[in-house]
Amino acid sequence: MFRPCIDLHEGKVKQIVGGTLDDNSTALRTNFVADLPATWFANLYRSDGLHGGHVIMLGPGNETAAREALRAYPGGLQIGGGINLHNAISWLDAGASHLIVTSWVFRDGQLDWERLRSLIVAIGRERLVLDLSCRKRGDDYFVVTDRWQKFTDLKVCAETLEKMAECCDEFLVHAVDVEGLCRGIDAQLVELLALHSPIPSTYAGGARSLDDLEAVTRMSDGRVHLTIGSGLDIFGGSGIRYADAVEFNRRQMVR
Repeated sequence: MFRPCIDLHEGKVKQIVGGTLDDNSTALRTNFVADLPATWFANLYRSDGLHGGHVIMLGPGNETAAREALRAYPGGLQIGGGINLHNAISWLDAGASHLIVTSWVFRDGQLDWERLRSLIVAIGRERLVLDLSCRKRGDDYFVVTDRWQKFTDLKVCAETLEKMAECCDEFLVHAVDVEGLCRGIDAQLVELLALHSPIPSTYAGGARSLDDLEAVTRMSDGRVHLTIGSGLDIFGGSGIRYADAVEFNRRQMVR
């Protein structure tokens, strides 16, 4: 299934090449900056009945836009970026269906189980999405944090997916090395999720045509969803019409 997104940077809806998102503004590569506010996209997704999309706050200055988007589509969007134990409840109260968490549950490159458990107690595992966005090092994928710049020691593999599935409702996995490049999906990572994730997963990164959406659905027998960003026409892309992605979902729902 197609899962929509609203990526926020400096308060605006943008599409950014994932690996360039750091504190060095000259390194940042941006594919698209919307003239329309986040609420326009939230209302579009709501009108088309798209559930499970995510709002990601890429750095500071995005909270107002994020809250406005959640208000426009209460219960229909997940929220991520800077989520922690102290602000978790406020984001659920703002209308988020789920909270997406990465960096806060890691310290010094290692998963902090105490922090993760405290978050589960506070909001319940059924409202939690663990972001296992990763980059490849050698032949393996490792979770990266802090705007995808810092490697952790957590390898995305069958054992990790089995263990972490007990702690959350879904996984969100950006293939950071191909994010925003529109050169095709990382089929190896999709296959890993399809084979070994016991819970629903959403993959993001590199989608450039409707063939990618069909491939992810076929490879995973529908267990892995696909987020499409820079390749989508509503984000300035030319590879995939938003209307076609919506229609794909409708066809899947009647099967």
